[in-house]
Amino acid sequence: MADHHPGAVEDALRELGVSRAEMREANRRWQARIRAPGAGGVQPYRALLGAPEAVTARRIGDLRCEALTWPVPLWPDLRFEVLTAARGTVWNAWLVRAPGAHGPELRTTADLTPWSCTVDEVARAFAPARPMEGSAPTRWRLACTAPGPDGSPQDIVTEFTWGLYQRRVD
Repeated sequence: MADHHPGAVEDALRELGVSRAEMREANRRWQARIRAPGAGGVQPYRALLGAPEAVTARRIGDLRCEALTWPVPLWPDLRFEVLTAARGTVWNAWLVRAPGAHGPELRTTADLTPWSCTVDEVARAFAPARPMEGSAPTRWRLACTAPGPDGSPQDIVTEFTWGLYQRRVD
């Protein structure tokens, strides 16, 4: 996220009471654990994040999966969600809105502000949205048509990191 909003990341580090060096070390440990030989399934996430707050059975189309969620100290209205399919294979990990929490009301492109909304919220607000490949494994893009501030329709492409809105890239 620092790629897009370094100032906001600095503010977040101060709010969390964490130095830049501690952030880099946490990221190094995260990457090492997630990419370690033999690391598979949800185990690396459990090792790094502890026991999930909730484990929920979910059905997406014909796919039956489990959604494991953990709280996020910086954003209490969000959860880090890991979706697992058969035999615990992880097929998605990102930030989602916490149950019962309300996201922003997205009416126009002016309502899209960094770190304010999730992939799902933008996709629902400006349906139909077309998922696109992101620029890195933890990034997603959505193409959609949304009203501009003056109400006229605009074709836009939005970019997300870990499921959290970062910017428009159109």
